Amino acid sequence: MISVTRLNGKDFYVNPDLIIFIEETPDTVITLTDGRKLVVSENARLVIERIVEYRTNIFTKLPSLIKDAQEV
Repeated sequence: MISVTRLNGKDFYVNPDLIIFIEETPDTVITLTDGRKLVVSENARLVIERIVEYRTNIFTKLPSLIKDAQEV
């Protein structure tokens, strides 16, 4: 999950696998696979950076998770 901020300043988390696209209109709008739209205060570039960081973290841990699963 990635952290984003509502326009009222409250943080919440989004599953980046559910994001179809991100647009700036000028507010940043995240559209999810179910059609819901989320308006956040972060710009699109920052949301994308958080998605990349999230996925990098997962894929960095993947080899050790596979190794641990094979040892069981």
